[in-house]
Amino acid sequence: MIIAITKELNQGETRVAATPATVKKFIKAGLKVKVESGAGNGAFFRDNDYKESGAEIVTDAESLLSDVDIVLKVASPTLEEIGQIKKDAITIS
Repeated sequence: MIIAITKELNQGETRVAATPATVKKFIKAGLKVKVESGAGNGAFFRDNDYKESGAEIVTDAESLLSDVDIVLKVASPTLEEIGQIKKDAITIS
């Protein structure tokens, strides 16, 4: 099972759906995690923090959303994001 953590698109939003510590727990549980590059910037987490926790960093949001089983977001996905999410994927926001 693959989990995606995406950048938040709402202006002024600084939160991220999962921290590097949370990613480490997902990895330990046997899940694969992909993080959109820059997703943690507003919360002062660098891409390298996620990479060191075991996540794969992805630069293209559309390919990220079309390839995962679970999408984690703080805010609800936009209509554009919904159109990119793989059929039967779960969104948690």
